[in-house]
Amino acid sequence: MTYEESLKQLEDIVRQMEAGSYSIDQLADKLTLAQQLITQCKEKLYKTDSEIKKISEKR
Repeated sequence: MTYEESLKQLEDIVRQMEAGSYSIDQLADKLTLAQQLITQCKEKLYKTDSEIKKISEKR
């Protein structure tokens, strides 16, 4: 899953949570998924940042 796809899915979950669209059972599952998506996004951002720093250092 790309960063953009993960972020969109996370935004959709937040939007549905704010609208009160989830039952308590669904909410627990969606919170778990949201945590996983946040971790994925952070990892991708960290990896990209590291790659940019490496490229910058080579110049």
